[in-house]
Amino acid sequence: MDKIRIIGGVPLRGAVEISGAKNAALPLMTAALLTDEKLVLNRLPYLADIITLANLLATLGCELSLHTNRRDYQENRSLTLHAKRLLSVTAEYDLVRKMRASVLVLGPLLAREGKARVSLPGGCAIGPRPIDLHLKALEQMGAVIELKEGYMDAHVPGGRLKGAEIQFDKVSVGATENLLMAASLADGETILGNAAREPEVTDLARCLIAMGAKIEGLGSDRLKITGVSRLHGATHDVVADRIEAGTYAAAAAITNGDLELLGVSAELMQSVIEKFGESGVLFIPTERGLRVRRENGLMHGVDVMTQVFPGFPTDMQAQFMTLMAVADGASMITETIFENRFMHVPELARMGANVTVHGSSAMVRGVPALKGAQVMATDLRASSSLVLAALAAQGETVVNRVYHLDRGYERIEEKLAACGARIERIG
Repeated sequence: MDKIRIIGGVPLRGAVEISGAKNAALPLMTAALLTDEKLVLNRLPYLADIITLANLLATLGCELSLHTNRRDYQENRSLTLHAKRLLSVTAEYDLVRKMRASVLVLGPLLAREGKARVSLPGGCAIGPRPIDLHLKALEQMGAVIELKEGYMDAHVPGGRLKGAEIQFDKVSVGATENLLMAASLADGETILGNAAREPEVTDLARCLIAMGAKIEGLGSDRLKITGVSRLHGATHDVVADRIEAGTYAAAAAITNGDLELLGVSAELMQSVIEKFGESGVLFIPTERGLRVRRENGLMHGVDVMTQVFPGFPTDMQAQFMTLMAVADGASMITETIFENRFMHVPELARMGANVTVHGSSAMVRGVPALKGAQVMATDLRASSSLVLAALAAQGETVVNRVYHLDRGYERIEEKLAACGARIERIG
């Protein structure tokens, strides 16, 4: 099982290419099931989750081909998906169990084929993320769904979903995406109330519009979808990964370095920029993206609470906690989105961090320096927080179970090494 070894203490300098967002690419890939024409996705990240979903789509009958070239100043990976004729509507357990995003095939399959059999999903163990919202909303559109033997067996009497007015009980990115796709081919008009507003949701909506969908209200919590009889092919660029960008921004700050993040805009990460700014970290727009460095060499403790977009993202909580672990003063970090998302705290403590957890909040008291240690990754974002800690720590750190990291960060050790980090992957 791979590990990453890091010898800390080197200020990072240089430029980092920010990949397309995994959380945008996955729903965009499932959108290919909505048409018998080709969907071309540019700026696709090359990650374990992308490969898993590609394999799943292939079992359903989707043909996939990958091409790589240089575009502007970045590598461009282009994926062509062609679901000309679906061979199956069953998403098997062996693939779906590896990640929760697999549930996003449910809406497109029901919309196009009128039936689907999808295994209950897996993914990171960061607390319950029930799919009840997906199922309840699809049932409002006329789907009949049974849960049996670990599968969601669904069909649509009459073959076509019907438009409905849906008010989500809570904000859910996945449910919003699933219903956006399902409603695009439904009969009539669908309203999604209390919809997720994340940039990845808007990115999916833009791609669907390019495919011929009729969607209004982009970027708001109320989306109006007027169903059409068919969607056509399109070419779409995956939005930049704001979480990857935030993670490399934290790497620049925690090492007192200076990095240019290529291909990302401030509009994607305003809440992160705001909190980093309060702590003493500058984001300077450039022609190619954003430059990040400390304002005057110091960082200060800042309180933060995770919230749904446009609030501070839960996917940046672990990284921000690591930054605060070496900031001057104390900070309170409150997690409101997922349970069990402080699993990185004991590992940071092994490196000398002073963090006390009280329920859904963690008090972080900054220390002068972290120290290298053997640590273990427990989930995707916890993995990146441990890498950040190691970059700043005195001595050597070995991060175990980095397969979590490979689910969300493309070539992280190569990107960091190119900026001066002493980092290597070991068996």
